[in-house]
Amino acid sequence: MVKALLVENIHPVGVDILQRAGFEVQTYAAALDEDELTQAVQGCDLLGIRSKTQVTKHVLAAAPNLLAIGAYCIGTNQIALQAASRQGVAVFNAPYSNTRSVVELAVAEIIALTRRLTDRDRSLHSGVWRKSAAGSHEVRGRTLGIVGYGSIGAQLSVLAEALGMTVVFYDIDEKLSLGNARRVDTLEDLLAAADVVSVHVDGRAANTDLFGTTEFAAMRPGAIFINLSRGHVVDIEALRDAIAGGHLGGAAVDVFPTEPKANGDPFASELRGLPNVILTPHVGGSTEEAQESIGRFVSTKLRDYLLTGASLMSVNLPRLALEAAPGGKGDHRVAHIHRNVPGVLASINQALAGRGVNIVGQVLGTLGELGYVLTDVGSPADAAGLEYLAGLPETIRLRVLY
Repeated sequence: MVKALLVENIHPVGVDILQRAGFEVQTYAAALDEDELTQAVQGCDLLGIRSKTQVTKHVLAAAPNLLAIGAYCIGTNQIALQAASRQGVAVFNAPYSNTRSVVELAVAEIIALTRRLTDRDRSLHSGVWRKSAAGSHEVRGRTLGIVGYGSIGAQLSVLAEALGMTVVFYDIDEKLSLGNARRVDTLEDLLAAADVVSVHVDGRAANTDLFGTTEFAAMRPGAIFINLSRGHVVDIEALRDAIAGGHLGGAAVDVFPTEPKANGDPFASELRGLPNVILTPHVGGSTEEAQESIGRFVSTKLRDYLLTGASLMSVNLPRLALEAAPGGKGDHRVAHIHRNVPGVLASINQALAGRGVNIVGQVLGTLGELGYVLTDVGSPADAAGLEYLAGLPETIRLRVLY
C-alpha cells in the first residue's frame, strides 16, 4: 500500500486522484514545522506540500522510503532539491496551473491602485464622503514594467496591452516578447520608464532583496509597486519608507518574508495602515479554479510516477516516459535512478541479459549528475539480478513497478 501525506489543505480533487489509485492518504490542513514533518513523513512514499512547509535535508534523512514530493504550487525553493536528488526522490510542481489567477489579481491591483480605490473605500467605511478625481488615473496610456517575463509575466503583458498599457520587461534570460512588449537591458532602465512595476521572479537566493532602497528611489515619483512573487525579494522596510515618504503612490503585496503558519494566526507587517496599499495573505494563486487545477496536475504526476515511472515535468529528474510494450510483452518494469557516469546502462543490460532476461523496451535520460532509466523486461527479473542492480556503486534507487 502506497502511503501519501498531504499538508496545507490540498484541494480534494488531488486527494481523490491518489485515493482512486489505491493509495492511502493522510491530510493536514495547516503547514507543519520541521519537527512535526519529520515525525509525520516517516514511512511515507509520497509527500504533498504547498509553499509554507519546508522540506529540509533533516526531513529527507528521516524519510528513507520517500519516493516523490509534490509541490502543489509554482515554487520549489522550500524543498532541499539537491538532497532530494541524491536520495532519489522525484520532485514535481505546478508551474502553469495558477498562472491566470495570479495575472488577474495583478490586473485588478493595477487598476485599483491607479484609481486609488483603497483610499475611497477606506473613507466610506469610516463614514466620510470624499468624491474627488485627485490622484486617480486611467491605466490606459500608462507604462507597466514587468520584472521576470516567465509564464505569469508574459500573460500579464498580454492583458495589460489589452487595457491600453505600454509594456516593458526585464529578465535575466532571453525571452520572446509577446505583442508589443519591449525588452529593456537593465532593471534600472525599466524602473525609469514604468508607472507600475510588477515583480514575477522565482525564489532563487540571488533574488533576495532584489528591491531595496536604491531600486525604490530609482522608480518614478508616484509609481505603483506590486509583488506577487516571493517575500524575500523585497526589503519591506525600504518599501514602507518609499510609500510613507510619498515617493511611491501605492503598493500591493501578496507575499512576505515571514508569514503566519495557519489561518487565524496574528499578522504583523510594517506595511499595515499605509495609504493606497493592498495587503493580501499569499492568495495570488488561490482561486478555486487554480487550486483544483493544481491538485489535479500534481497528483496526476505523482500517481503516474509511482505506477509507471513517468517523470515528465519533474523538477529534478530526467524527464522521460516509457510506453507499455505492444501486445503486453512486458512482464516487469524496472526503474533505476543512478549517478550519471559512463557504463551504467551497459551494466544494467549485461546483468539482465546474463540471467536470460529479455529487454522489450527501454528509455534513458540524464540530467546533470543524475541518470534515470526505465526498462521493460519480457521475463521475470530474479531476486539475484535485482540485488546485483541495487548493489551497483552508481545506484541511487531501484524500483520494480510491476
